[in-house]
Amino acid sequence: MADLTERDVPTRIDTTKASIARVYDAALNGKDNYEVDREVLRQVRQVAPEVNQLAWDNRDFLIRAARFLGTQAGITQYLDCGSGLPTAENTHQVVQRVNPEAKVVYVDNDPVVLAHGRALLEENEHTHFTAADIFRPREIIENETVRAKLDFTRPLALFQVGTLHHYDERQDEGHRSPGEIMREYVDALPSGSYVVIAHFFDPESEPYSELARKMEERFVHSPMGTGLFRTRAQIEDMFPGLEMVDPGITLCTKWWPDGPRIKPLDQVQYCIVGGVGRKP
Repeated sequence: MADLTERDVPTRIDTTKASIARVYDAALNGKDNYEVDREVLRQVRQVAPEVNQLAWDNRDFLIRAARFLGTQAGITQYLDCGSGLPTAENTHQVVQRVNPEAKVVYVDNDPVVLAHGRALLEENEHTHFTAADIFRPREIIENETVRAKLDFTRPLALFQVGTLHHYDERQDEGHRSPGEIMREYVDALPSGSYVVIAHFFDPESEPYSELARKMEERFVHSPMGTGLFRTRAQIEDMFPGLEMVDPGITLCTKWWPDGPRIKPLDQVQYCIVGGVGRKP
């Protein structure tokens, strides 16, 4: 199917500005994106030709983590923050294949997700969607849909996969760090819950650190305006008081891969990490 054109634009969507959800969609070869979104990838591709691989590693990590939580951890309810646009193998499809009655609540406030994604994400009685700002934990925790559909007396899984690197505390009125935001989330989770995070990564070693900073420069000054590559210490701070599931915070592509690695990693694959933590 062809990419979206101006004729397809729902009301309230500004096609002069790139959308985080649409840029990811473009990187995953989706159809729900505009020229301004593809321009972001073209700009970053000038310094990182394999930039699309960041999105694929992010998505594949989410799938493997969701499968682990459904099959090994026995989690039956999921809060997916920053759901983005529907692609193949969304969270609810992965976990409901394991348990058809697993409950999933998606949260996003991107207008294009509201317009194009909501109906597709809410495809069965155990899958729900609500519009809210995922960087305001109290707003999410007290959200009517979240509270109605998820039982906070039982363990649940909170996903922040590919989201927190689009939060810049310098532009937030509260100037809270991503770690402070996650601490508020974790405090509200019941014991036995899991937190799943994937984040752009600055390895602080060459040549990958230089590449990370070049990509960050392009992302931040692109029509999207966001995309921060944080250090290991900064990302560890996003798992406050959690017991990390082996192998801890590691490259997304190395977190329990589906099989032995045969081909070498692209350089950009050293610049995105993921981890899963359990609340004691």
